[in-house]
Amino acid sequence: MKTLFLYIALITGFFANDNPKLTINITNIESIKGKVVIGVYSSGKNFLKDGAEVKNYTFKVDGKSKQIVITDLPKGDYAISMYHDENSDDECNLNFLGIPKEGYGFSNNIKPKFSAPTYEDCKFSLVKDEFLTIKLIN
Repeated sequence: MKTLFLYIALITGFFANDNPKLTINITNIESIKGKVVIGVYSSGKNFLKDGAEVKNYTFKVDGKSKQIVITDLPKGDYAISMYHDENSDDECNLNFLGIPKEGYGFSNNIKPKFSAPTYEDCKFSLVKDEFLTIKLIN
């Protein structure tokens, strides 16, 4: 009887994950070494500051593009920043002007001109399954 209940529960979605699926296609990876580090933010407060992310993800670079799937974010508004940590030193290396020396990118493919983008620039809504393409800036 317990087995029958388990099958019915699985069929009706009793154990289903209510989180939408976020698929991110990362393109323009310059070199096949290191890792891609992704930060997900849920508000503009301290956007792009270390430790302000609601989630962090790290993936090994194994090609000129990388597709990842995230399923542990609840519905809501988010902004993404990422960088290609080519030398695996766990930091986004900057030049003397504060511009990243390693590839970087943001949701909505925002390309900063004279300052870092805002949360509002990069914000997107995750209410259903979403597919984003982020082209790294090198």
